[in-house]
Amino acid sequence: MTDAREALLRQIKEKAVVHGKVTLSSGLEADYYVDLRRVALDGAAAPLVGQVMLDLTADLEYDAVGGLTLGADPVAAAMLHAAAARGRSLDAFVVRKTGKAHGLQRRIEGPDVAGRRVLAVEDTSTTGGSVLTAVEALREAGAEVVGVAVLLERGAAGAIADAGLSYHYAYGVGDLGL
Repeated sequence: MTDAREALLRQIKEKAVVHGKVTLSSGLEADYYVDLRRVALDGAAAPLVGQVMLDLTADLEYDAVGGLTLGADPVAAAMLHAAAARGRSLDAFVVRKTGKAHGLQRRIEGPDVAGRRVLAVEDTSTTGGSVLTAVEALREAGAEVVGVAVLLERGAAGAIADAGLSYHYAYGVGDLGL
């Protein structure tokens, strides 16, 4: 494990794991919740998120990252900034759950994704529902989705594979020692 991966894993264990009964966005119940926004929006940890995710997806060619708001937003922003620190130009985008009824009525905010190679990201995924919703919107907008990457895999691997997408994750639940 690289220094950044080890440091980020410590941050996740210390700041993001919340114990107690919770209902996940998938509708499933769990005895703990991993609130990765506590890490991805943390001044000390966010740069690590960007580094780890860039390293994780180094074998993929893409020039924009993002996913369904809200879980993907801080991950994409962290990657954008980490890429800039490495001298790489990387755009980010935000996929709305539904299109806007006013203004430009865009479902995907940020630089246009049509004709571009994009990476769909998420903080954590249990069923794959959120990230696959983003993938569908990206494809409808004319983007070429090169894969899916998440910080924490909680069970979505099968759904992502069934969708024919490459799947990359920084950590599995077992890494958290829960």
